[in-house]
Amino acid sequence: MRKNILIVGGSSGIGLALVKQLHTDHNIIVANRTHEGLDGLSHSYIPFDVETDELEVSSLPETLHGLVYCPGTINLRPFKGIKPEVFSKDFSINVLGAVKTLQSVLSRLQNSEVPASVVFYSTVAVQTGMPYHTTVAAAKGAIEGLSRSLAAELAPKVRFNVIAPSLVDTPLAEKFLNNDTKKSNAAARHPLQRVGRPEEIAQMTAFLLSENSSWMTAQILTIDGGIGTIKS
Repeated sequence: MRKNILIVGGSSGIGLALVKQLHTDHNIIVANRTHEGLDGLSHSYIPFDVETDELEVSSLPETLHGLVYCPGTINLRPFKGIKPEVFSKDFSINVLGAVKTLQSVLSRLQNSEVPASVVFYSTVAVQTGMPYHTTVAAAKGAIEGLSRSLAAELAPKVRFNVIAPSLVDTPLAEKFLNNDTKKSNAAARHPLQRVGRPEEIAQMTAFLLSENSSWMTAQILTIDGGIGTIKS
């Protein structure tokens, strides 16, 4: 089945890896601040800044089978030095942007002849306490709660699942992996002795968008090299 899938934030990192995986078999619409990196990959493009814009839905098909919300933040610093505005900004990007997007396209998702699939992203730091992760853990914890609540409210028409990775080698994480020492230290913290690759998270996302996951909803799937569960 060829599906209409909206990917918000699909021009880099996990989002771009997902677009590359799906674009030959599905109709991919990317909503993003820029079109950079998307030539020949997405079937349509909508300019969209999740903090400042309302999503322009007039060009979307009347039926959407999938929605993936990729924007996120990584602000790792001691709690005592974090101003409330940083929490507010992280919440705006991670949570309110997702809410705004979903409300804009919900009727189109509900038009799907099979249950539509929504995929959000969290972090292993929500379920595993990690120092300096307060802003991202607070925001992504809200995403997990939002997803479970919506999965209950909107079943059986729409499924909601969340992927919670550890550190993945994306532009968002570049400052944590921008030299060999940082890369080695980050790898060593994971029992599998490396950080994640965008393609690995994209593959799980593609599974959640497919009918192979049709009996899954309200799940938090941790893909973290073992860091959240076992000690190396």
